[in-house]
Amino acid sequence: MLTIDFDLFKLENGDRILDLGCGVGRHVITSYTLKNIQAVGVDLCLDDLKTARQRFEDEFFEPENDKKSFGLTVGNALLLPFTDNCFDKVICSEVLEHIPDYQAVLKEIHRVLKPEGIFAASVPRFFPEWICWRLSKDYHSEEGGHIRIFNSARLRQDIEKQGMVFYSGHGAHALHVPYWWLQCIFWANRERSKIIKSYHRFLVWDLIKRPWITKTLDNLMNPWMGKSIVMYFKKD
Repeated sequence: MLTIDFDLFKLENGDRILDLGCGVGRHVITSYTLKNIQAVGVDLCLDDLKTARQRFEDEFFEPENDKKSFGLTVGNALLLPFTDNCFDKVICSEVLEHIPDYQAVLKEIHRVLKPEGIFAASVPRFFPEWICWRLSKDYHSEEGGHIRIFNSARLRQDIEKQGMVFYSGHGAHALHVPYWWLQCIFWANRERSKIIKSYHRFLVWDLIKRPWITKTLDNLMNPWMGKSIVMYFKKD
């Protein structure tokens, strides 16, 4: 399940891309499969990186293609282990809401991104996230959970202040909003909730089958009800 729209991300052969907070590798692995690029994923969680590495080696590795490469490393977003101006593209998806000093992360992203490079950021949309916070304190108080609800206009301004120019944006994952609201309503018993399991099966079915009716519904709802808000910038 991708949050970033790779058509808007403008991935090109020869790019060096960074997926910051890559988790189990959904965007960094997809990047590798789409073009002949150098794909690098960074995350604090070693277990997630091990999972990403295993998925990559089992399903996506192209050892015969020497025009592309793939790497993963443990790293801190506040102090990235890379030189200035070394990436053509940077992704930071569903990460900034977890980090106290997110402004420092934006500075690091700007530092490692090449001039005219592209930055794609996504965070939870204000309204769906606000409902989650009201429905369950545990949703955002668990260790490693969300510590803020972003106002997308304010975040855009913060990124633009770093020297980035906004060029596109959209919502994503509207059909996932009810799932998270149900999680919050039944938080204490969410692992055993039949309604949550049923909705999860629906989401898995939708992800695999991608029927036109749910795809159309998701597209219609995303501009105002998408679980995530995604923004794209070019370094000025």
